Amino acid sequence: MHAWPASEVPALPGKGRDLQIHDTATQGTITLAPGPVARIYVCGITPYDATHIGHAATYNAFDLVQRVWLDTKRQIHYVQNVTDVDDPLLERALRDNQDWTELAERETALFREDMTALRMLPPQHYIGAVEAIPGIVPLVERLRDAGAAYELDGDTYFSVEADPHFGGVSNLDAEAMRLLSAERGGDPDRPGKKNPLDPMLWMAARPGEPSWDGGSLGRGRPGWHIECVAIALDHLGMGFDIQGGGSDLAFPHHEMGASHAQALTGEFPMAKAYVHAGMVALHGEKMSKSKGNLVFVSALRRSGVDPAAIRLALLSHHYRADWEWTDEVLAEAVARLERWRAAVSRPDGIPADALVEEVREALANDLDAPAALAAVDRWVERQIATDGDDESAPGLVSRTVDALLGVAL
Repeated sequence: MHAWPASEVPALPGKGRDLQIHDTATQGTITLAPGPVARIYVCGITPYDATHIGHAATYNAFDLVQRVWLDTKRQIHYVQNVTDVDDPLLERALRDNQDWTELAERETALFREDMTALRMLPPQHYIGAVEAIPGIVPLVERLRDAGAAYELDGDTYFSVEADPHFGGVSNLDAEAMRLLSAERGGDPDRPGKKNPLDPMLWMAARPGEPSWDGGSLGRGRPGWHIECVAIALDHLGMGFDIQGGGSDLAFPHHEMGASHAQALTGEFPMAKAYVHAGMVALHGEKMSKSKGNLVFVSALRRSGVDPAAIRLALLSHHYRADWEWTDEVLAEAVARLERWRAAVSRPDGIPADALVEEVREALANDLDAPAALAAVDRWVERQIATDGDDESAPGLVSRTVDALLGVAL
């Protein structure tokens, strides 16, 4: 599977700062100082519908991570998956009388278009669950052979008790885990499981559903969590820098994935930091496909909204915050974009060297994009109100906003 094209990231004078970021596992801020190559895995979409603003907010957060690291002169090894076979996808295809593979391909293509328009930097490896199956099967067999997995009516389950660190990502108690498991694709009430929280690793073939050769596991398809583990271990190895996604992935997805990897390798932790973006609401409820309360990026683009304004709307909220999409949020972003473009269109301006450092400092401080926007706003206000004589300033501001915030002026 191929990703989307990368937009050029301008080089800035000097060097950026190491990233301090909130780690869900330790529930505190840690400083990440990777080696020459920073490694990040971000969980991708299940392509049964178009990219909505909640998706865009999540991927914007991890795009900022990449931009901060690039500004420190590091290379980045970024991996993202596509869950191109899963129950929601199959259910949507059945409901709409569509071929599930065609639905997945169409929505993945639209996601690529949205990411390109929003100038999100692409992953070096963009891997679908289906293409990862040859690497998934041996991992499930290894877990089973090591006693960390068991069979139940043809299905294979992971035993959470096989990982002594289980629970250390989300820091939830057993009752909270059980409730969330039931809400988020688990089956805690299935009879015969050793632990209600045990997640499925391999689902035996069901009538009318796609299946693949699972070797000694029999025909079937992979569970959700092992998919990401197989892809991450193959391309990044253990101990990579960031495991990222929306806050609704902390449990069960990232919790289970970490335990799978740690049981497979005997190493801890799977990732140095577990980083989660907040949820975006519409009309008072979290934006979700199941509720249908969605604002699609592609629909905004078709209506004539500049993707740069969409990106500024996302940046106006801290990545960890839960917030609500409104017409006012978008209108403020459109107005901000107009002010910024007017300011940098002048042939000269007031010095901007301090602004570069302000934006760097804000983003290095747990990706504080609202503080970065405020710093640019202050420069813009002075630029409009003052006659400057620095011919390089407007260009430097444009490059800074482009390189660090991903907004083309």
